[in-house]
Amino acid sequence: MPSEARVHPSALAFERVVADYERGRPEFPDAAIGFLDDRLGLAPGRTLLELGAGTGKLTRLLAPSGVRIIAVEPLAAMRGALGRNLPDVEVLDAVAEDLPLGQGSIDAAVAAQAFHWFDGDRALTELARVLLPAAPIALVWNVRDESVPWIRELTELIEPYRGDTPSHRSLRWKAAFDASDAFLPPELTSFPYLHATTRERIVARVLSISFIATLPAEERERVAAGVRHLVPTDEVAFAYRTDVWVSRVRPAA
Repeated sequence: MPSEARVHPSALAFERVVADYERGRPEFPDAAIGFLDDRLGLAPGRTLLELGAGTGKLTRLLAPSGVRIIAVEPLAAMRGALGRNLPDVEVLDAVAEDLPLGQGSIDAAVAAQAFHWFDGDRALTELARVLLPAAPIALVWNVRDESVPWIRELTELIEPYRGDTPSHRSLRWKAAFDASDAFLPPELTSFPYLHATTRERIVARVLSISFIATLPAEERERVAAGVRHLVPTDEVAFAYRTDVWVSRVRPAA
């Protein structure tokens, strides 16, 4: 079965907006990358599994650690961009719920902007199989800082279109950890992040949202016009909070 057939239907929209995703989506702050390097033990001779790697926004920041990265990405267009951006990284056409990897073959795992898309119970079962005992896993999300008025208004513009599309903000993804005997409860560390960007890149960032990508062309243009109206200047610092949740495989009893 093609990997595309095993992802949430809403996620298929990312195939249409890879250029907007690459242009508009932020990277991650240096402090968060240093934290990940430390908590995941990234170093030469170790193997990191990255789930839902997309175009490699996080991958390219972790690669300088020297760790071997195995990037999993089920969408062909995203995989293509990842391969062009990072030709030396091993990329697998697979999903988190069905990993073509051997038992106990992975030292650490990470997923950025992705875990809320997974069937959490099945993904954790697979991760418990492929990770070594006591191995760490980190889940990373950039979250809009809605204490900034125009960013709060941006969310108010976007959210009516969400429907039943999964959201990291709901924290429903945590239920899989709560129910898991294999993983410790994840612990949150947050980092402030001011992303230097432009009005048009923020438009691209919004157009890369899955449930915006599926709108009719006229409605997408109305959303784009609304974003242009809200962003106060041509060049702007977009305020995020980068949340990093870290868990690990439970030690054997």
